[in-house]
Amino acid sequence: MKVRRMRRSAKGFTLIETMIALAVMAIGVLGLAGMLADSLAYMNGSQADFIAEQKAQQAVEAIFTAKYSSSITWAQVANNSVGNPLGLFFSTPQPILQPGPDGLVNSINDTGAPADYILYPGPDGKLGTADDVKVPLSNYTRTITITPSFGGDANLSQITVTVNYTVGRFTRRYTLNTLISAFD
Repeated sequence: MKVRRMRRSAKGFTLIETMIALAVMAIGVLGLAGMLADSLAYMNGSQADFIAEQKAQQAVEAIFTAKYSSSITWAQVANNSVGNPLGLFFSTPQPILQPGPDGLVNSINDTGAPADYILYPGPDGKLGTADDVKVPLSNYTRTITITPSFGGDANLSQITVTVNYTVGRFTRRYTLNTLISAFD
């Protein structure tokens, strides 16, 4: 008796195996595409990061300039509250506005000031001409918090400026900390 061996007449992949392989490959490609989109959106935020840094520095420099040019007193270098009505700065997030009449940003004198903006060159490619484009900083807020220093020294305060902003679907924050002294 001879034992017959059954041989397959066709070799290769079945339709089910091919469909599973295509599904796995599609999931991988879609995952990579999503990651690429997120990384591009995150990288596009580098300009927004720079603007946030500059707006935080602008606030600190305005406070230092006003204090050391004697435009404001040491008592005014504080957050405005019921307990300290002399303080000039809001302690809550505020939209980034142009400085009010006192020249300070985020101060109680900024009420009614127009929104701050970034100026881009217009179609002629030259900055400072009539066709320049103003882009308002409407997706930015700035918080200035002024607290006594760590050691309890009444002549030293810590200034914390926090700028919150959104880039695409990402919410970001830039924080700048510095110290200011009552002495000139």
